[in-house]
Formats: sequence, C-alpha cells, structure tokens
Amino acid sequence: MERAQKAAIVRDLSKKMVFLTGPRQAGKTTLAKAIALGFSSSIYLNYDHSKDREIILKEGWLPSTELIILDEIHKMPEWKNYLKGLYDTKLPHQKILVTGSARLEVFTEAGDSLAGRYFLHRLMPFSPAECELVKIPYSLDRFLVRGGFPEPFLSETLIDANRWRLQYVDSLLREDVLDFENIQNVKAIRLTFELLRERVGSPISYSSIAEDVAISPTTVKKYIQILEALYIVFRVTPFSNNIARSLLKEPKIYFFDTGLVKGDQGAILENFVACCLLKHTFAKRDYQGENYSLHYLQTKDKKEVDFALAEEENIKQIIEVKLSDSSLHPGLCYFHEKYGYPAIQLVKELKKPYQANGIEVLQSTDFLKTLLL
Repeated sequence: MERAQKAAIVRDLSKKMVFLTGPRQAGKTTLAKAIALGFSSSIYLNYDHSKDREIILKEGWLPSTELIILDEIHKMPEWKNYLKGLYDTKLPHQKILVTGSARLEVFTEAGDSLAGRYFLHRLMPFSPAECELVKIPYSLDRFLVRGGFPEPFLSETLIDANRWRLQYVDSLLREDVLDFENIQNVKAIRLTFELLRERVGSPISYSSIAEDVAISPTTVKKYIQILEALYIVFRVTPFSNNIARSLLKEPKIYFFDTGLVKGDQGAILENFVACCLLKHTFAKRDYQGENYSLHYLQTKDKKEVDFALAEEENIKQIIEVKLSDSSLHPGLCYFHEKYGYPAIQLVKELKKPYQANGIEVLQSTDFLKTLLL
C-alpha cells in the first residue's frame, strides 16, 4: 500500500533528519519500513522493545547501515540530546528517520537543541485527495462510516472495522494516555473522552465538562491537551487577528478518527471535513513552507461559519458544511459580504453545483479530493 508522502520523505532524508509523526495506527511503521526497502542497509528499532532499546542506547548498528529508523524514541529520557548527538556524529552516508504517535514537534518547543536538524512530516489517515493520488477506491459514505485509518477503511467487512475501533479506543486510553502521563483518575479522563465524542462541532466549555465529570476546568483542559498531544483529538480555535485572544476563546474539538464521533450524520460529516482540512494545512506547512492554520468564525451575536483556512493572519477561504441543505448559509453570506472572504458551501447530498452571490456550492467530495495531502 503506497502512501502519497513517501517520495517527499525520501527526498528530505538526504538533507536532514526526518520526524514522521501522526496518530497511532495511521501507517507510520508500515511507511517507514517501505522507505527502508529503498536502502541497501537499514535498521528498525522500537524504544518500547527491550532488546531494541539496548541497541539504541549503545548505538549498536553497523557502520554500513544507511537508514536508521527510531520508533517511539520520545519515551527515552533526554531523547532530544540523544538525537542531537546522533545526528551530529553520524557517518555521511547515514540517514535518520524518527517516528512516533505523539506530537514530537510539541516536545521540541521547550528547547532548541534540534533546531535546524530535522524536517517534520505528519502522516494522517486517508482522505479523498490521497485515495485519488494512490488509486485506492473510496466513497464519502465509506469514510463517514469507517473513518480514514488504513485498517478499518480497507477491511473487508464493517464488523472487522468495528472490532478494530473497540481495540483502538481501549489501547489509546489504557496504554498511550497512561504511558504519556501519570493519570490518577483514569475514569475521569475516559468520561471526558466520551463527552467530547458527543460534542463534536460545538464550541467546548471546559466548565461544562468539568461539572459533568466532577473535576476542575483546569483538569479538563489538561486532559484535552494530553489527547491532543497523542493525536487523538485536535482543536479548531476561532479566528482572531490577535492570536492570544483566539486561544482564550472556546475551541471546537474534532477526532482524527471520524469513526469515533457520536452524533448525527451532520456532525460526522463536519468532523471528516475538519480532518481533511487539517491534513491540507499540515501539507501546506510541511511541504510548501506556508504558515497555514485552521479556524472557525463566530461573532458575539452567534453568526458562525464552520471553517476558515488562514495563512499567517489572513483568511484565504471560509467553508460551511451541510448534509443536504443547499440553500446558502446566513453566516457564510454575512462573512463573505462583509469582509470579502472567498466562500464555499459543501453539501453531501447535492444534485448540481451552483454559484450564487459569489459563493460556490459544491458536492463535498468534489472539493475534498482537490486538497493537498
């Protein structure tokens, strides 16, 4: 199974270290091993494996090794200094690929020991755009039911996809979260997780969740930050020219696995579009060096648009998502008319695309398959 980012990663390996991150079971290890096949000598080492850990600590690979793949290395104490030393002293022919299911770029922000030494690649679940490129058959309904993770998406039956998801959720909460941080109240973070599944697409009130779970709003925020750091959920903040102000406002929470959403078909569709747009912004940043970000728009009197794609502090496009209503959304019209933002309304059940008042109304898949990977 080819992934669209493979060639770009191989190119970057000849320049710097490569960090390949993304959600658990998005296909990072499979992709890393596929890349290894292009080298005459490679080694894959997982820090979670005791024997591999010994080799990592001793740097016990042959000098002839061309590609060194280090998985889950962020769990190693002082891992940044280790990688800095390894990169600075490696032989000229050696390449280093670092993979992990946590946001390695977040961990590097605390210090600059790795500054200038790596390129970041984020491997997300499948999207219509990637399926188009690598010739994988798909339908929007399949994405909405199964999500875009390779195993459930490609599985022969829906039963197998559902079995995968039950095991996936259990491993996320029992293993990844507890490994990441010492959580005393496991029941509370699980309940927070379940409440988030029911509130996709709505601004999240930390106080409201705190009241339901019987914990403090600060703890709720901490739990969400953990889920975000592990690529389980992602926040979409309201757009503001003042970034600090934007971060203080209520975010929306979406899941990387659309199959986790508990809601109506409209919420599931909105979550999937959010995943595709986030993947697009990652591609803009990781491959084109453009500082793109994903937001939503909302005024004090509750005029709202689902999504806004921004570069630096400038909105490039606003997007509203509808299941079947093809009439123009009032919030989309308001922001388009008042600020001149290019506007698109995506509709799943649309007989024919059209344009009105400068706003395009498109079938969801027709738009999503044109995004970057």
